[in-house]
Amino acid sequence: MPGPAMPKVTTWQLAAASAVIGLALAAGLIVASGPWDSGQRKAERDWAAARGRTGGADHGHPARPSAPAAAPSAPAVLAALGRAATPTGKGLGKVLGPLMDDPALGPVRSGVVIDTATGERLFGSKPDRAMTPASTVKLATMAAGLSALGPGHRIATTVSASPDGKRLTLEGGGDPTLDRDRLRALADETVRVLRDRGVTSVRLGYDTSLYSGPAQHPIGPNDNIAPVSALMTDEGRLETSDHGPAPRSGDPAGDAARAFAGLLADRHVGSSRAPAHGEAPPHSEPVARTYSAPLSDLVERALTNSDNDIAEAVARQTALATGRPASFEGAGRAVAAQLKKLGMPLDGARFADGSGLDRHDKVSAGLLATLLSRSGEPAHPELRPVLTGLPVAGFSGTLGARYTDASRATGLLHGKTGTLTGVNTLAGTVVDDRGRLLAFAFMASGTASAAEAESALDRLGTAVASCGCAQ
Repeated sequence: MPGPAMPKVTTWQLAAASAVIGLALAAGLIVASGPWDSGQRKAERDWAAARGRTGGADHGHPARPSAPAAAPSAPAVLAALGRAATPTGKGLGKVLGPLMDDPALGPVRSGVVIDTATGERLFGSKPDRAMTPASTVKLATMAAGLSALGPGHRIATTVSASPDGKRLTLEGGGDPTLDRDRLRALADETVRVLRDRGVTSVRLGYDTSLYSGPAQHPIGPNDNIAPVSALMTDEGRLETSDHGPAPRSGDPAGDAARAFAGLLADRHVGSSRAPAHGEAPPHSEPVARTYSAPLSDLVERALTNSDNDIAEAVARQTALATGRPASFEGAGRAVAAQLKKLGMPLDGARFADGSGLDRHDKVSAGLLATLLSRSGEPAHPELRPVLTGLPVAGFSGTLGARYTDASRATGLLHGKTGTLTGVNTLAGTVVDDRGRLLAFAFMASGTASAAEAESALDRLGTAVASCGCAQ
C-alpha cells in the first residue's frame, strides 16, 4: 500500500522557516561576539557614515511627529513573501487584553505595541500613562546621549602639568569605564614627558569639577551604583567584576588618584604628599590623555547589562554637550530636551536620573515604544545602538535567564528590563510570526512578586512574537 500523503509545504512556510533559522543563528552570533563590539555594530556605523550623518547635529529636517515613519524596506520584503505588510491590531488586542489583566502585574499597568514598518499603533492600554520605568528609562538616556553627542563620541581622561612639570593634575572627564590598563598607559605617557623635562618628583592633584551637584545617588550607598564622579576606575568596584551589583568605593575619585600615584611611583616618579583634590594650577597644559570606547559601544554595554554607572555618565555627557550643569537635575533637563527634538511624546515625563534607580522617573509606555521604533528609522542611524544593545531573549544580558523554555520569543525578542521593588517593566522589539518587526513596552506598578510579574511580562512578549494577529 502506498504510504500516507505528505503535507504540501508552501513557499511561505519555507521562507518563514528560513527566516526563523536565520534569526536564531544571528542571535547566536550576537551572543558569541559580544553586542558592543560586533560586526553588526560596525556595519551600522559605516552605513551611517556613508550617509553623512554624525548624530547630534541639526540637518534642517522638520520636526517629526510622535508616530514613527515607516521603514521602507519592510513592505517590499513582506510583499515578496506573499504576506500583507499593514495588518490591523484587532486580533492582537484580543490576545493581549486578557494578559494585561493578569493580577501579577499589580493594580497599575500599561502597554503599547507599534508596527515599525508602518508606524501604526497596533495595541494600546493606557499608553500615555506616565509611570515609574525603572531601568527601561535607560532607553531614553541612551537615545538622548546619541542624539546630542553622536555615536563616535569618546570620553577623555587627562593629565595636565604645570609649566615646570612639578605639579600634575589627573582630570576626570566622566568616564566610568577607565580601567587599570588604561590608567597604566596614562602613567607611561606622563612619565615619558616628565623624563624629557628631568622631573622625578611631583605633587599630584585630581580634578572632578566637570560634574556638579550631589555625587551620591538619592538611593544612598548601594551595590548597584557608585557615587557619580567625573573621575573613577572600573566604576568604583571594589572587586574584579565588570557588571552587576558589587561593593563600591565611597571615594572613587580619590581611589583613582591614589592608584595613579602608585603607578607613577612604580616608574620612579615620586610624590611626598597624598593626592590633593582640586583644579589644575594656572597655565597647566595636557601631557597625557586616554579615551573611552565610542559612545555607541558604551550604550550597547549599558543596555545589555543594565549598567547604572554608564547610564549616569551618558546623562551627564548629554548635559555637558547641551550647555547644562552636569548634575542629576541638569542631566534630566538635557535628556528631556533631546527627546523633545526627536519628537517623543513627553506628557508627564520626568527624568530624575539616567539609570532608573530613582522612583521619581516617569515615562509612558507610548514614549518607550515610539523611541524604539524611531531608533530603527533610516533618518536616525545615530540611534541604532539603542537597538543593537538590547539583550536577546534567552541568550544575553538581563534576558539571558528568561525565555529559556523554548518560548516562541526566544532569540527573536530583544528587550530592556526594568526592576525595582513593586515595579516591573519590559520594552523592546520582536519579530512576529508574520515577519513584522514590532516595538513594544509593558509597564507594571504595585507588583507583589517580581518573579510572577516578570513571568507575566514574558507572556506578553511571547504573545506579541507568536500572535501574527491581523484579523
